[in-house]
Amino acid sequence: MDISNVTFFRSFPDLASCPVDALPEFAFTGRSNVGKSSLLNLLVGKRDLAKVSATPGHTKQINFFTVNGTWRLVDLPGYGFAQVERKERGRFSSSVAEYLANRTNLECVFALVDSSLPPQTIDLQFIEGLVDHAVPFVLVFTKTDRVSSDKVRENIEAFKKRLSEWCEQIPEILTTSSVNRQGRQALLAIIDSLLKPEQKRRPQPKPPRRNTPW
Repeated sequence: MDISNVTFFRSFPDLASCPVDALPEFAFTGRSNVGKSSLLNLLVGKRDLAKVSATPGHTKQINFFTVNGTWRLVDLPGYGFAQVERKERGRFSSSVAEYLANRTNLECVFALVDSSLPPQTIDLQFIEGLVDHAVPFVLVFTKTDRVSSDKVRENIEAFKKRLSEWCEQIPEILTTSSVNRQGRQALLAIIDSLLKPEQKRRPQPKPPRRNTPW
């Protein structure tokens, strides 16, 4: 896929405010400071599409970007940043959960996980919510340049092991590095495949389990 045009559409505080149209959406989210902004800039080939901040928790609304006039990239607020006030964290979590569980033209969520760290409970809980709500997603391990390739493999295998305790099928996994420009084509290939007319739309969400993390 070639990206010829990317424009900022609008920011919205919650699902009810989001645009009513048929453009397919591909959402990116992850723990705060996972490298989401840098990865989005790499993906679309722009340095300033998503603002890179040294302060985690910079993204506070649901940000929409129109790509090639045919689909939307959705930049979701990160989760797990302790310095954001508790009231604000709850609002972000609620708005993101509602969007993920109920947005009908959401084609896929790219769930970003820091590959330089061992499995984090907050990441596993978020992914459990995706599984419980039948949200299609791909696991994207970021920052592979931070540690050795052996350590990256070790952390990913440990994550998969934890995931397999309750997830029947391990999702597709990608490894990325904004520094080394790794993973861009693989991400675009997934998006391109889901834009094909023969691809099925996302399944209807199944009722969440009573102990769902969301």
